[in-house]
Amino acid sequence: MGKHFGNLARVRHVITYSLSPFEQRAFPNVLSHGVLNVGRRFTSQVLKVVPPLAIGYLIYSWGTEEFERLKRKNPADYEHDQ
Repeated sequence: MGKHFGNLARVRHVITYSLSPFEQRAFPNVLSHGVLNVGRRFTSQVLKVVPPLAIGYLIYSWGTEEFERLKRKNPADYEHDQ
């Protein structure tokens, strides 16, 4: 009937290594190293991410306020219409 999907081709010179799940430590040093590492990475990226987001927010809020202002009619233009 042919070969099954996992055995379609023979791959040579490829070495794979694996470790038993019972020999692995899933979360070693999470509390001692993980939290400190997250804090270090966060502080190193804050100055790269926050300024563009703040500038974008300020431009967006200015644009929406300006749009709302321009959408209304100026009452001074219609003072002398009788």
